Parts: sequence; structure tokens; C-alpha cells
Amino acid sequence: MGGFFGTISHKKCVTDLFYGTDYQSHLGTRRGGMATYNAETGFVRRIHKLENSYFRSQFENGLDQFDGTSGIGIISDTDAQPMLYNSHLGRFALVTVAKINNKEEIAQQLLSENMHLSEFSSGKINQTELVGLLILKGKTFVEGIENVYRTVKGSCSMLLLTEDGIIAARDFWGRTPIIIGKKDGAMAATSESTAFPNLDYETTHFVGPGEIVRLRADGMEVLRKAEEHMQVCSFLWIYYGFPTSFYEGKNVEEMRYETGRVMGEEDETEVDNAGGIPDSGLGMATGYAAGHKVPYQRCISKYTPTWPRSFMPTNQEMRNLVAKMKLIPNQSMLKGKRCLFCDDSIVRGTQLRENTEALKNLGAKEVHMRIACPPLIWGCPFINFSASKSEMELITRRVIHDLETHSDHTTRLDEADKVKCANIPEDRLKTYATTDSPEYKAMVAEIAKRLNLDSLKFSKIDTIIKAIGLPKCKVCTHCFDGSSAHTL
Repeated sequence: MGGFFGTISHKKCVTDLFYGTDYQSHLGTRRGGMATYNAETGFVRRIHKLENSYFRSQFENGLDQFDGTSGIGIISDTDAQPMLYNSHLGRFALVTVAKINNKEEIAQQLLSENMHLSEFSSGKINQTELVGLLILKGKTFVEGIENVYRTVKGSCSMLLLTEDGIIAARDFWGRTPIIIGKKDGAMAATSESTAFPNLDYETTHFVGPGEIVRLRADGMEVLRKAEEHMQVCSFLWIYYGFPTSFYEGKNVEEMRYETGRVMGEEDETEVDNAGGIPDSGLGMATGYAAGHKVPYQRCISKYTPTWPRSFMPTNQEMRNLVAKMKLIPNQSMLKGKRCLFCDDSIVRGTQLRENTEALKNLGAKEVHMRIACPPLIWGCPFINFSASKSEMELITRRVIHDLETHSDHTTRLDEADKVKCANIPEDRLKTYATTDSPEYKAMVAEIAKRLNLDSLKFSKIDTIIKAIGLPKCKVCTHCFDGSSAHTL
């Protein structure tokens, strides 16, 4: 995914920019970048790789290179950014949080119009550059951003650092957030409101879907009104968000706690304790323990000195190793106990199966899992929730394939099987997505069996929607129920 932060002030902004951008670090791991603007000396930009280091360590020693009263920063899981432009609209820097599904098509169209692409990341098209070129086709910034809204399939939110303030534009369907804050003599825009409290900003506005605003040091100006529709990603609360962040006015930790509390009250399974898989399962686990009236115990702890980040390498073998090394079980809390664990989701299930085996080898009498969201049956075409390259990597889809074809799951899927698995009709898939249908129950039972769990339960869509506090029509639940794909 990724997260950005921008600020404009009557004073030098680099300190706020540096720390505000650093507070986006849980959202990405590949690139970090900052750009500042000084009316006398112009733009300064720096971009660093983050795969083997951290944002602070890469930028801290070079902060004196930045100068100016306005700036934008990015932690990106995709492109090298910010991008710089000198154009008929003036000079500006651009950062995006985006997943553009038709970037090759856009690139070919731009090339056919005698435009050129200068920036490649890892040998691939830089989607932030594409967004900038689409903006440049407009006569104004607003017209150019509206061109992005019309052209991009997927999602795109952005910050533009211009010679006249910072322009913040939220994705047309509002899939990813932008929050505005202010303090005396300064304004800021961020993906994570977590960035505000320690920098003394007060949240003043949640940018709406398709809304475009301009920030100057003294306030905010609306350049384009928000759309009435919204499809904000439910995984912001379930997985991505830092516990202290707010989206649409709803706190992340509060939502996770409430989801767990409801599951705990409804669950009749007898267990001795409840705990969370760090980090995103912890809030749910405290709620579950309260609702189920069992002790909350940390049977697994995360080793934060060297494994503080929640994202993983894209290489599956390395993902498995990292996942194993950073989570350490506590045998004293496990031995002879019926242990229940809460987690945000199950994607492939590979690591969970290994964890279950390890927990039982350490003496856990039983291992139960409660998942904060419904089963993931569809891949995310909007914000790239998981690193899965195909829906066939989802454990649900492999189980559904085996149930539909009466196959032995120990047999490796060949290409023909993968095609069959991918081509299961949507209406048939939705029977598996319907909570407590015979197909749903069979799927969940089979997943529990394959992961060696004593029991497995998933949250219901109604539960997470109620915990978020928005109408169902304004929350994207595509990966659970296949809805909202028409907005691509």
C-alpha cells in the first residue's frame, strides 16, 4: 500500500515533515521519499530504498539538505517517489498511494500522444509518473486530477506540492484516506491521523471521495466537492491502520476491540485464555477476552528490536522465515492450556499451519483461531491488500477447488487445475461466501483441518460493518463477498 504526509507552515517544515512521514512506515517497505519547496531556492527531493533499512536511518543525517516552509513525504510499497515536474501548470512534486490496474494501457496511450516516460522502478512503469502526466493534460490542477479519476482503473490518492500550497486529492471512490490537520500557523495532510498528536496537529477534516483541497499555512480551500458515494477499504481498520489512527471518524483500535468483543460474546467454545497474533490481532484479542470472559494473555510476543514492521518481503520463502523469526511463543502461557488466538486474516495459511504445529509441540493442549474478517475469497483489485500474485494462492480458493472437484488437496495443482479454480462461477463462489451456508461451513471446516486447528471461526460482514459504523454501501468488502467490482 503506502502512506504520505504533507505540511505547509509559516516556519520551516522539515521537522514535522520528517516525523510525519516516518509515522507512515507501517504502510510500506520499498521506497521512502521527501520533497520540500522554498520560494527562493525551489524544490529539493531525496528518495531512498527501504528494503533493508528504515526511513529514519536513511533520512535523519541528511535533513539539513531540505529547506522550505512546505513539503511532502511518502512511504511507498510501489514506486520511487516523489516525482518532480516543470510544466505549464508550474513546478510541482507529486506522491501517490495508488494501485493502477491499467497502467500499461495508460502508458501506451501517452506514448501514442508523443509523451515520454522517463522513470522506471525495478524495470517497470512508475505509476506515479503516469499520474503526473495525466494531470499535465489538464488546463488546471483540478482538471488534470479529474482526468486521473476518469482514466485510472483501481485507486489513486495523491498530494501535490506546488508553488502555491499543497493540493490533496482523495481517490474518486475514497478507497484510501486523507486526513487534514491544523495547528497554529500550519496545516497538514496525511494517510494516518496517527501522525498528528505528537506534532500538535488537530484533525479538522476527513477528505471525501473525489474531493480536492488546497492547503496553505493559514487554512484549507475546497477546489472540488466530495462525491456522495464511497467505497473505503475495510482492511484499513482490520489490518493496515495503526491502532491510534482514525478513518471517517472511527478509531482503528476501537473497531478491532468491538469486533473481538462481539465474537467473544457469541462464541460458545471453552478456552483458558485469549491472545492476539501481533500486531493487528491484539486489539481484537482484548475485545474477545472481555466478551468471552476469559483472561487476555500474551502467549505469543513480537520481537520488536529488529522486527518492528508489519509488512513482509515479496519472496515467499523469505516471508515464511521472517514471519517465524519475529514471533516468539511463551511456553509458560501455553503448556496444558486451551489457547485461543485472534488474527486479522488468513491469506495462504502456510505460516499459520507451521505456527499451530509449533504451539502444540510447546505444550498447548488446544489451539483455536478467530479471524477479524470473513474468509478472503476474492483478490483485491483496488489497494493490493496481500502480496498474492493470484487468487489461487488464497487457501479459500484452493479449498473451494478441492471441494468442487472432490480433489485430494495433497496433489499439487497443475495449470489446468488452476484454470478450473479461477473459473468457478461467481454465483457459486458466493455460496461459499455466505456465512453458515452448507458450502461455507464445509470450507471453514476444511481450512481448520488443513491448519491443524481445534476450531476456526471468522467474523461476519455485518459485525465488521457495525463496528466500523458506516453504511454497508460505503465500505468495500469485495474480497469477502465479491461486491463493488463494477467500480473498476
